[in-house]
Amino acid sequence: MKGKIAVIVMAVLLVFYLLLAGVRAIAFIESGEPLGIAIGVALLVLPLIGFWALAREITFGIRSERLVRQLDELGGLPSVDLPVRPSGRPYRDAADAQFPAAQAEVEAEPDNWHSWLRLGLAYDASGDRKRARGAIRTAIALERTR
Repeated sequence: MKGKIAVIVMAVLLVFYLLLAGVRAIAFIESGEPLGIAIGVALLVLPLIGFWALAREITFGIRSERLVRQLDELGGLPSVDLPVRPSGRPYRDAADAQFPAAQAEVEAEPDNWHSWLRLGLAYDASGDRKRARGAIRTAIALERTR
């Protein structure tokens, strides 16, 4: 729950920042000066990229959370009996030991979103966030096409 509150607070602050940048951009454009117009256009592009990135991340979070809930209801989540650090993150060695099974499952069933989601969770437990997000994005895409 603390994670969701943090995301909401950060999203609100980012939207506030982007709106302020947008207001400044319009002021630069209204100056009529060529340099001011160029700066204003640049300031408008950056908030648009920021809004796009924010929307993409929130959408990813909502969709991945929905898939985890669905997999949990089906009883398909991997076991959570990994030893953890005081921070709550699993020890990497223990997480790495469970990784080959998740990878073999994806190789056996490459069109199964359950397998890809479990692989993404295994990557995440091992600390490889980039690959975890990629595997979870694949799971989301596969689930949406079924």
